[in-house]
Amino acid sequence: MKQNMGAIDRVIRIILAIVVLVLYLTEAITGTAAIILGIIAVIFFLTSLVGFCPAYVLFGISTKKTKKKPAKKAKKKTAKKKK
Repeated sequence: MKQNMGAIDRVIRIILAIVVLVLYLTEAITGTAAIILGIIAVIFFLTSLVGFCPAYVLFGISTKKTKKKPAKKAKKKTAKKKK
């Protein structure tokens, strides 16, 4: 799996997972909403740890910054002298 999540994306997902956990522990969310948000929070947390989101692959998205490769130096062509 090639990572496709950037650092900011990963931090936001972890923060959202923590918010859902706090809401659940303080009983601000209960029932079906708590179950659905809990599942989403677990998915967010796991994808953040791995740095890979399968949904991003489906849509061709990547939030990870790519390192620019240094430009290759052009080789100088030497002219062959005809005798």
